[in-house]
Amino acid sequence: MKILIKKGRIIDPSQNLDFLGDLLIENGKILEVEKNIEIHERVEIIEANNLWVLPGLVDIHVHLREPGEEWKEDIETGTKSALYGGVLRLACMPNTKPPNDSPEVTKYILERASQKAYVTVYPIACITKKQEGKEITEFGRLKKAGAIAVSDDGKWVQDSGVMKRAMLYAKNFDLPIISHCEDISLSRGGQINEGYFSAKLGLKGIPTSAETIAVLRDLILAKETQKSVHLAHLSTKEVIPFLKWAKEENIPFTAETCPHYFTLTEREVENYNTLAKVNPPLRTEEDVLAIKLALKEGLIEVIASDHAPHSPLEKEIEFEHASFGMIGLQTLLPLSLNLIREGYLTPLALFEKLIVNPSKVLGIDPPSFKKGNSAEVIIVDPEEEYVLTEEIIQSKSKNTPFLNKKLKGRVKKVILKEKIFDLSLI
Repeated sequence: MKILIKKGRIIDPSQNLDFLGDLLIENGKILEVEKNIEIHERVEIIEANNLWVLPGLVDIHVHLREPGEEWKEDIETGTKSALYGGVLRLACMPNTKPPNDSPEVTKYILERASQKAYVTVYPIACITKKQEGKEITEFGRLKKAGAIAVSDDGKWVQDSGVMKRAMLYAKNFDLPIISHCEDISLSRGGQINEGYFSAKLGLKGIPTSAETIAVLRDLILAKETQKSVHLAHLSTKEVIPFLKWAKEENIPFTAETCPHYFTLTEREVENYNTLAKVNPPLRTEEDVLAIKLALKEGLIEVIASDHAPHSPLEKEIEFEHASFGMIGLQTLLPLSLNLIREGYLTPLALFEKLIVNPSKVLGIDPPSFKKGNSAEVIIVDPEEEYVLTEEIIQSKSKNTPFLNKKLKGRVKKVILKEKIFDLSLI
């Protein structure tokens, strides 16, 4: 079976391609990408006028909630949401119930993914047993079972000695290590960003120092061990000077942020809006600008969703008792496209942060239009405006401050190997 995508804007950051042209797929593999492809045999033609044709996005920070909290999300619904967001590969965080701290849980996730997943799933395992920050897990066995990286996401490894040993241990097994940068001794009990709104609303604040101190500690350990650390979901301007210092010192690290940190400010929680309660919290306008500039300068190389589904029982309650987190798989692309519209990034630079760089962090080849590669193709209308309704959201959970808000940019079709998904039907 041959599929010919005609007259689309071909954007492939892995090959530095950005031109109007055609893409030919045969039997689920990339056959040809050229400005004009003439074919005189039976072929399914997809017209892509005014549309962008891209390799699938790679999201390295997703919570699928399976095993243990399937009422919020499961592998099937989470990966369906990813598909509709153009995310064709994702890495799932280990803070499940039980946490992914053993080969058995890793294998379970992969087995369930083979049965139910719409897209490729890479399990991330725990750094420490039960995420308690005390005893390191068996990295070798976890990697053999299929873990692609280790993280205690949701918690920072507070003990510097444990983290240093973990980095050296991960270095032995060539496992990426991902750090949730939050010094809990500073943030414990906090609800929103510490500042004007925390005082106004009478809520305990989370200071930027909780993130900054954690980032600096991890960078110092990366320098000492020469083991790269990936800094997850950065949110504040205060970390930027330390990222610059680390670059100047050639310290091995990568850094990530999420669309809500370059789109929303702490003002979103002004009316005790629990849908905007996330960790780290939404910060100030100055922080939002600093994160955008860090993306532009290449100090932050990765954009991820931190998709964190919760049920209404955990969100439609008093602010202090509501869970942290928002869903993000289907808003990752439209919100990130704003960085192009606002002039911070070119299309190639943006999709490098959504496809190539996240793949590098995980140590995998990125989705690409190189001849012979499996077809992982998304067709995007960057100009389509629509309201994000509950019907559009494919996740079990609907906890997003963008619910019933207008977005711009939508995935229209996905070609995944030999399957074509028409997503414009919803």
